[in-house]
Amino acid sequence: QVHLVESGGGLVQPGGSLRISCQASGIYFTRNTLAWFRQAPGKERELVASITSGGGAKYASSVTGRFTISRDNAKNTAYLQMDNLKPEDTAVYYCGYCQSYRCNLGSDPPESWGQGTQVTVSS
Repeated sequence: QVHLVESGGGLVQPGGSLRISCQASGIYFTRNTLAWFRQAPGKERELVASITSGGGAKYASSVTGRFTISRDNAKNTAYLQMDNLKPEDTAVYYCGYCQSYRCNLGSDPPESWGQGTQVTVSS
């Protein structure tokens, strides 16, 4: 069982930046994906960005150009750099681990989830 711990959330003003981290332990599959999801109050959880162990990254259209996902395989850690934050980015951000290069909320959901970290964008 892969254990995920998120950190780095907080309160930031609109237009500001924040970086959140996901530390993973217990990864055994060489080909895997770490992904960031978010869930705002009253809304469904959505995929924000994902990155494979090979470095392939994908983004939701709502964050393309503002968010950057990266990972350090030696540290089993994924990062989400969030720039030009907007109030609609306010949500609990969850890290997910998938045992393949496919990772989504449909047919290939994460096998493991972190506890989530709150990101609030407000003036």
